[in-house]
Amino acid sequence: MNDQIRNRQERNNPMHLKVSVLGGGSWGTTVAALVARNAVTKLWLRNPDAATEVNVLNTNKKYLPDAKLPETLTATTSLEEAVAQADVIVMGIPSQQFRQVLEDAKPFIRPWVPVISLSKGLEQGSSLRMTEIISEVLPGHPPGVLTGPNLAREIMAGSAAASVLAMEDETVCNSLRPVFQSGLFRVYTNNDLIGCELGGALKNIIAIAVGMGDGLGAGDNTRAAVITRGLAELTRLGEALGGRPETFAGLAGMGDLVATCTSPQSRNRHVGEKLGRGQSLKQIIDEMHMVAEGVKSAPVVMKIAEAAGVTMPIAEEVYNVVQNGATPQRAFRGLLRMAAGSEADPG
Repeated sequence: MNDQIRNRQERNNPMHLKVSVLGGGSWGTTVAALVARNAVTKLWLRNPDAATEVNVLNTNKKYLPDAKLPETLTATTSLEEAVAQADVIVMGIPSQQFRQVLEDAKPFIRPWVPVISLSKGLEQGSSLRMTEIISEVLPGHPPGVLTGPNLAREIMAGSAAASVLAMEDETVCNSLRPVFQSGLFRVYTNNDLIGCELGGALKNIIAIAVGMGDGLGAGDNTRAAVITRGLAELTRLGEALGGRPETFAGLAGMGDLVATCTSPQSRNRHVGEKLGRGQSLKQIIDEMHMVAEGVKSAPVVMKIAEAAGVTMPIAEEVYNVVQNGATPQRAFRGLLRMAAGSEADPG
């Protein structure tokens, strides 16, 4: 009996798992650093110099300039080396490159290995969520998403944070939760994949709107109003597409929305703020070395909202700014001109 208990404990110990994290941006590197405390972890990067930096100096200064990475974390530029022996694959790849990297890795991935997305976006053209892409490219592999109010630099600095690991298979989800939980980084579970992924994608668009208001000097009252009405928008669309309302009131919805809309570290809020101060979108994007998913997601969200018959006035004004050349001043005038009725109504 003692041997049976010991064997069960060994199987449940994440240190016996091999984890591959694909993508060495700020969040991918942070998750790799967290997981490396619990399991054998390999980080895949495209840049050979960046991989050498991780392996020799235990740093990734381009994305996390003040952070020291665990010595147990190793990096490679070879997809085959990264995933061939992996028991869990974590995709820290922006949404528009997500499918291609997964296709490239597919020949080397063993059957049934869970694939967890870190991306908070939607694929242009198909309008698919990242877990839908995983199921399409790798049928039979349990898909999941790790999401929530997670600012990479704060987590690497040791600040407390909470996240959600969402998978439809609750048994697999509960088994993988200890892989990601580390120190002050607390991980909850959820089986509402739709709600968790949509919350992560939609909040980026609202954060651009909040940033535009901040850039225009709109004030705290305006910021609070945009966040609150933005939460109502993303909840309406999320529920229409099958997400659960309690998900949007949790870490993957309201939690992530508040962090992204208020933090100076938020890329999407940064884009909005610069737009509000008069910079062109091209100039802003050219100056960034990280992806602001809300810019790419805005047209996809408007397409989905139109098909679902859901009104999203804040998202529509952001779309007009980032895609149709409207000014932030015009966007806010458009929102102010809307008639206010019941708080339960759109607008």
